[in-house]
Amino acid sequence: MNTIQASIRLALCVGACATLGGCLSSTPAWDEHFGESVSQIRTMQILNPMASANDDPVAGIDGRAAIAAQTNYVKSFTAPTPPTNVFTIGVGTGSSN
Repeated sequence: MNTIQASIRLALCVGACATLGGCLSSTPAWDEHFGESVSQIRTMQILNPMASANDDPVAGIDGRAAIAAQTNYVKSFTAPTPPTNVFTIGVGTGSSN
């Protein structure tokens, strides 16, 4: 192999490496802000971000009513109301003269 061919090959290899090196991209800006959009969307979905600082008790339903509501809720799954027959709706409710 003569020296001209070797130098041409060397120049082509150096040029190819330089060209491919230009295609390589690092993403320091993207890596720096990775996950910010998810945390921003999660923060936007919180109604009151300072709710944990509120020491006031919850006002609303008393204990007996809450227990009765919970019991009725559980009972609705254990013994659901029977469905009505759709064919009998309105039958016999009219007035005859």
